[in-house]
Amino acid sequence: MSDIKDIKLAKEGKERILWAEQDMPVLGLIKEQFADKKPFEGLKMGLCLHVTAETANLARTLKEGGAEISLCASNPLSTQDDVAASLVKDFGIDVYAIKGEDSDTYYSHIESVLKKEPNVTLDDGADLISVIHKKHKKLIKNIKASMEETTTGVIRLRSMQEAGELKIPVIAVNDADAKHLFDNRYGTGQSTIDGIIRATDKLLAGKNFVVLGYGWCGKGLALRARGIGSNVIVTEVDPVKALEAVMDGFRVMKGTEAAKAGDIFCTVTGDINVIDVEHFQNMKDGAIVCNSGHFDVEINIKGLKKIAKSIKKVKDFVEEYTLKNGKRIYLLAEGRLINLASAHGHPASVMDMSFSVQALSAEFAVLGKTMLPGVYDVPKEIDERIASLKLKSMDVEIDKLTEEQIKYLKSWQEGT
Repeated sequence: MSDIKDIKLAKEGKERILWAEQDMPVLGLIKEQFADKKPFEGLKMGLCLHVTAETANLARTLKEGGAEISLCASNPLSTQDDVAASLVKDFGIDVYAIKGEDSDTYYSHIESVLKKEPNVTLDDGADLISVIHKKHKKLIKNIKASMEETTTGVIRLRSMQEAGELKIPVIAVNDADAKHLFDNRYGTGQSTIDGIIRATDKLLAGKNFVVLGYGWCGKGLALRARGIGSNVIVTEVDPVKALEAVMDGFRVMKGTEAAKAGDIFCTVTGDINVIDVEHFQNMKDGAIVCNSGHFDVEINIKGLKKIAKSIKKVKDFVEEYTLKNGKRIYLLAEGRLINLASAHGHPASVMDMSFSVQALSAEFAVLGKTMLPGVYDVPKEIDERIASLKLKSMDVEIDKLTEEQIKYLKSWQEGT
């Protein structure tokens, strides 16, 4: 029994799913292999992911492998309602997701997935795993493994592991090269700019664009913002990443100084209150603030409300906070993921790689040796296999090492 907005939206959703499928050739090959091998026969899979056309193709791939699929949203604003409808009507997949759902509904949808007692979970932010450990410990014994899609989720899971609280083996899909080097950098970079433009209709050229955090998502966002003509400023707490940003040609400064200079601010850190009250008070009149990190904690919205004398919605995904000092701050998408709230998220071609890692990691977890609780890296062979398939789909050929070269690289006797 699914819970979606409107089953009548299915026709549009199916068109969107099939359009995305054209740009996901690697996942398509894996789907064919799964259809033949049925690695998930008899298993139940619980997915807590952004309900988009790309995710729909991952769900179809896992179902083709024999799994019974239940899907809920990993963010209240990221669901594409037409895609959810099509998954239910056209592909027989249970979906619990409605764009704009409130917090209670969001967690009730997670509960709906967990009622199916999944054997494998796929997470984007670790909410399924977190709820299982907090409220449904009885499910742990039946779970073979979980996959985690995003940086924020991996951080949460490693914290659980260090505290001795993680009772399930988890594969850190986010940390695979085929995922974070491409999805986080190129996907987040492009889709975040897309979301900001759709929400604001602003010209970004000539604006001072502040990127808070210079991990892989921050690198991609800074690169794309510079490409569209913005003057990019980076803030960081990690000296190595800050130095890298400087060497990449960006201005790096403390957040309080960046607050005075910036026109547009976007957080991509995975941490809390990265934009805080002191930053708001230093911002220009008309500053635009948004987030492209997983959870809506990176901007201190509660603090912003306390220093505001009025709040009003000025257009879809844009709220105007007028401060007591008369300045106006524009918050986009309630501080949630701007690239999925006001845009369509990452392009299908980059999610092709990320979801191929998800699919093959799930197969590895199910068919491989039993894993003890903990956070595991994606096997290198999976990374290389996906990269090779992606290159092949792009008609790109690369060289192979000769036997002489292989021998040389393995030898310690050779030298100058």
